[in-house]
Amino acid sequence: MPLWRRLLSRQRKNSSYASAPEHHRTANDSPSSQNGRPPTNEQERLESRVQWLKQQLNNCSDVVFRQFTIHTDQACTLIYLKGMTDQTTIQDVIIGGLLNYAPSKDGDLAHFLFEEKALSVSEIKIVTDTNQVISTVLNFGIALIVEGEHRMMTFPSASSFSTRAIEEAPNESVIRGPREAFIESLDTNMTMMRRRLKSRNFKTEEMIMGSETNTRFVIAYVEGICKPELLRELKRRLSYLDIDGLLGSSIIEESIIDSPFSPFPQIEYTERPDIVIASLLEGRVAIIVDGSPSAIIAPVTLAMLLQTAEDYYQSYIPATWIRWIRYLFLFVSLLLPSLYIAITTFHPEMIPYKLLMTIAAAREIVPFPAVVEAFIMELAFEALREASIRIPKSIGQAVSIIGALIIGTAAVQAGIVSAAMVIIVSLTGIASFINPHFDLGLTIRLLRFPIMAMASILGLFGITCGLIILYIHLLNLRSFGVPYLSPFTPLAKADLNDTLIRAPWWAMQKRPVLLTQNKQRQKKNARGWEKHKEE
Repeated sequence: MPLWRRLLSRQRKNSSYASAPEHHRTANDSPSSQNGRPPTNEQERLESRVQWLKQQLNNCSDVVFRQFTIHTDQACTLIYLKGMTDQTTIQDVIIGGLLNYAPSKDGDLAHFLFEEKALSVSEIKIVTDTNQVISTVLNFGIALIVEGEHRMMTFPSASSFSTRAIEEAPNESVIRGPREAFIESLDTNMTMMRRRLKSRNFKTEEMIMGSETNTRFVIAYVEGICKPELLRELKRRLSYLDIDGLLGSSIIEESIIDSPFSPFPQIEYTERPDIVIASLLEGRVAIIVDGSPSAIIAPVTLAMLLQTAEDYYQSYIPATWIRWIRYLFLFVSLLLPSLYIAITTFHPEMIPYKLLMTIAAAREIVPFPAVVEAFIMELAFEALREASIRIPKSIGQAVSIIGALIIGTAAVQAGIVSAAMVIIVSLTGIASFINPHFDLGLTIRLLRFPIMAMASILGLFGITCGLIILYIHLLNLRSFGVPYLSPFTPLAKADLNDTLIRAPWWAMQKRPVLLTQNKQRQKKNARGWEKHKEE
């Protein structure tokens, strides 16, 4: 066995020195001062460091340790992930640059590498901690260890792997406006955002979470518009999240929301970078997780969940009309089956006589009360809706349409439900699809069932009690301290111009009062030219 290997083996038996990697010691802590032995040679130091890294990355078949020797007879080791790094950077830039290094022309190697950073790579970091080397490699970067140098070089921006192409948002499509949506690459998503918001106040703080996954995520905000206390509170809540794997945005959502037992969404999800930028300009904060095609935005209110990007890409008059439809059909999707149950069971005198006779004739052969009819049809349509999501897209739409027709027709012909109930449930389903936010629509569908049960017991009084309970819950709901029903409760008159109505842009001169520290959006009236016509 060579002498240096015997020395290395002897060092590993000593826990005070060999149990920790090189970076656990300071520059002044030499082996001779710690172990009473003469310092090892440079080749041994390199091998010790590389061997420790190999031990930490043991059984990782995709990790490559590539060793080569340059003209100064110094051994170098490149560490990278196979298939995840740019081979041109490895072959031509790093290895080619080192093999072409000439001491007579380029000077000292340490000065060439660590002071001048002469290798033509976009991003170079100098580190002394081997744990930082592991983190860089596992995040698809490259690490370089040179014999005789306690410093190491990392190249974090050397990743190169296939990603999904930028496409239109499948769940937030628009007729007007941008068509691109987020993908699973954090760097690409940040590029799309930066392209829209070219401001030095646009800040992106990158963090890593997950002891095993080491997932990168970014907190994005606009300095000077976002309230500092909102940012501090978000970071405080995130500091308590210590998990082995961050696999998606939902883990963060469930950990930081104010009321985890509320069915209402307290974080807004979006696949569109233009919505994120618009939210940041209102003083809100966005979190984008690597590997997730959606960003989460906080805080959020109920009024915000009933807005879409297309509201701001078309004229304010049709946008206002569409918003009225959304608010109307929000209540239709929540209350229509309950109203039918309550009126037909407890208050038939409220129905016009001819319509009452038609409903009575249709229900004459139905063996179930109205509430059982409603539950049967609602559960059947929920199952059909879920099935249309899970089956392949090529047949999903056909199954949802044909399945609904077949189930409704067969149920009426069999006398299980009445035709009126099929119409009621169909209208309810259509109303639920008008909701622009999926999570809010899911909440409304869930709350529909307890209100139906209360209507079957107490009639219209039961519906009223259910709405009062729901209203009290919404009054107590907060999203990072912002009331969920704002700007209606508490009333903020300045913010009402972007709720039930979508005011023209020239009338929305201020940002939402409760969200921002800089309330001024426009310095002057955009239609001020009308008062100062050219003479």
